[in-house]
Amino acid sequence: MGERTVEDIRQEVCRVCRLLYDRGYVVGHDGNVSVRLPDGALLITPSGVSKGRLSPEMLVLCDGEGRVLAGDRHPSSEIAMHLLVYRERPDVAAVVHAHPPTATAFAICRRPLSRPYLTETVSGLGEVPVAPFALPSTREVPDSLRPYVAGHSAALLANHGAIAWGGDLWEAFDRMETVEQTARIYAQVQQLGGGVELTEEQVGALRGLAGHYRTLAGPLDRR
Repeated sequence: MGERTVEDIRQEVCRVCRLLYDRGYVVGHDGNVSVRLPDGALLITPSGVSKGRLSPEMLVLCDGEGRVLAGDRHPSSEIAMHLLVYRERPDVAAVVHAHPPTATAFAICRRPLSRPYLTETVSGLGEVPVAPFALPSTREVPDSLRPYVAGHSAALLANHGAIAWGGDLWEAFDRMETVEQTARIYAQVQQLGGGVELTEEQVGALRGLAGHYRTLAGPLDRR
């Protein structure tokens, strides 16, 4: 987290929530966002508040078991899903759940985003599986998601929406945005009658570039 304060992180969560709202990935009280702090505590969006009208003091601070430590609101009803991701992935520091329209349509059709069409998706996001249907806000949701967390960066939730995670909040948001963009392109490819997939050799070469792209995304070493 560097030199950022918890207040800085609260502000950042609100900025991401506003972007989700402005992009049309959430409406009403949809969606939830969380960040894992260095001490293992969790900042998460509250239940029953539009992500477009969220303010920093509304965020709820919870411990690693989901118990409220600070805040005067209930944490998101989907907190168990966030906690599952953090338990399964120690490298993850943020989780974003939303209902982006095209990706959610794929989730309703139970169609994963798995075809190797896009170079950026292959080298960055990877395949996006569909977790089986689970009743929202119950233990069924994390249980249905568990098999997909270790090997992926995002997943579709059958008849529900999408979830993405990352090493920081912006990576998680970027992955959610990429999920929706990928779904849009897949839908247009289907309207055109199907696309040409990348070959196994091309896919392997693209995956080999992932580390190179991560280096380029970091600070420039002028030594």
